[in-house]
Amino acid sequence: MSYIRGINCDQICSFLQISTGSLFRYWRTYRETGTQNLFTRKPRSDKQSNDEAVKSAVFALLHSPPSAHGVNRTTWTIADLQKVLSQGEHPAGAESIRTIIKESGFKWRHARIVLTSNDPDYKAKVEAITKILSVLKPDEAFFSVDEYGPFAIKMKGGKKRVAPGEQYVVPQWQKSKGWMILTAALELSRNQVTHFYSRKKNTAEMIKMADTLRNQYRNCSTIYLSWDAASWHVSKDLVTHLEKINQRAIAEGCPIVKTAPLPAGAQFLNVIESVFSGMARAIIHNSDYPSAEAAREAIDRYFLDRNKHFSEHPEKAGKKIWGMERVPSAFAEGQNCKDPMYQYL
Repeated sequence: MSYIRGINCDQICSFLQISTGSLFRYWRTYRETGTQNLFTRKPRSDKQSNDEAVKSAVFALLHSPPSAHGVNRTTWTIADLQKVLSQGEHPAGAESIRTIIKESGFKWRHARIVLTSNDPDYKAKVEAITKILSVLKPDEAFFSVDEYGPFAIKMKGGKKRVAPGEQYVVPQWQKSKGWMILTAALELSRNQVTHFYSRKKNTAEMIKMADTLRNQYRNCSTIYLSWDAASWHVSKDLVTHLEKINQRAIAEGCPIVKTAPLPAGAQFLNVIESVFSGMARAIIHNSDYPSAEAAREAIDRYFLDRNKHFSEHPEKAGKKIWGMERVPSAFAEGQNCKDPMYQYL
């Protein structure tokens, strides 16, 4: 207003303690938009909390135990994270670290939301998986394997648009129409999902998955199975079975089956968790299937559409996020594949 009234620019700058450049920038903003944007605080694009490299570095640290970085603690503190990050390529301030963690949906005080693996061999197992993927040949396949469920077939809650005055409610007490467990494997280089339905989570289902993938990917020389540290994923019977089928691999024209286990308590690194998250948000949330068969048909169609898309667009595999999945289908230590709200899915 002073500039409009003809007051000298130097006097205005001296009184407001701003530069001439700032004065004319404010003047242009006022002239173009009035007072609407003049006092609006613009978000900084150079904030550390917006830097994807810094985010990845923060979560890569959170996923590993503090002891792996010379910190004599069982859990991370902001100060420890800041100190270790300052020694690497992506230093970050305490406030930026807090913002990154908060915006990702994780909270320190919820014991069920696990950000850190306490596996003493965490670093070695992650490096082993990374090495396999870095030299994976065209005739090899790497699978992320896990189970989804058990979950009951009944009216499910979720978030959706409702008309004015409409109440969206889900009965607390419902009679289940059935239940199921989905066992699935995601091949990372081709971005294809293989799945079937189970009645239990046990070694027999893992043997079934290994045999299914062995037959489905006969054209491969080696396939790798990566899963978490659940007891049925590392049982003696499973190891014995894999040894037996590997002895017959050449004679039967099948690939060698090897395992690449994830660190204990590191479900957040299991890439198929992101696929399960996207599936749940797309066809499980807000659902009310009349039967288990109807739910299975919806799941089958979801994976059929997903596999068809990545078969027709292979160049996007590992780079494009399908539907409502959390992260791309690629292994990365800084990713959180498991949804922070997984207990509500």
